[in-house]
Amino acid sequence: MKELYKDTRNRMGKTLNVLKSDLAAIRAGRANTQLLDRIKVDYYGTLTPINQVANVTSPEPKLLVISPWEPKMIPVIEKEIMKSDIGITPTNDGKVIRLVFPDLTEERRKELVKMISKYGEDAKIAIRSIRRDAIDKLRKMKKASEITEDEQKIGENEIQSITDEHIKSVDEIVKEKEKEIMEF
Repeated sequence: MKELYKDTRNRMGKTLNVLKSDLAAIRAGRANTQLLDRIKVDYYGTLTPINQVANVTSPEPKLLVISPWEPKMIPVIEKEIMKSDIGITPTNDGKVIRLVFPDLTEERRKELVKMISKYGEDAKIAIRSIRRDAIDKLRKMKKASEITEDEQKIGENEIQSITDEHIKSVDEIVKEKEKEIMEF
């Protein structure tokens, strides 16, 4: 059963990592190089993250500078940024691409908070699904007489405890990101 607990913790931990990476891509009024991590460009027939075809820096709080290693990548990178959901129009001088981050309006902040809440809810649903899988495994073990009814109850309580711990983490992560969005 320890293996089941470990597996459950690992799977729920991965869900938290996905949530964190999704939330890192949501901008909070300041430039963040992670914002571009999900955007991939066609680099010699392979979809490649921008940070693997260019140097991405944030010289100022509201500016990202993308310096492609090959100048011919500038229009390709610009096109993918325009297609993405970051809502910023890139500008270039033939050598680098600049993304200037405007201040967030109150309306946009509220939209972002709703999006953050949705990501949090999706993470909770995934965690509950993992809990259901673990409890089903316990029931199958009981049915196969691998564990007793008492061990099954103890196992279900432990799985619930692990679930509660991860749900609480989701709430904390979401609350922290919402605070970050609303404070500017």
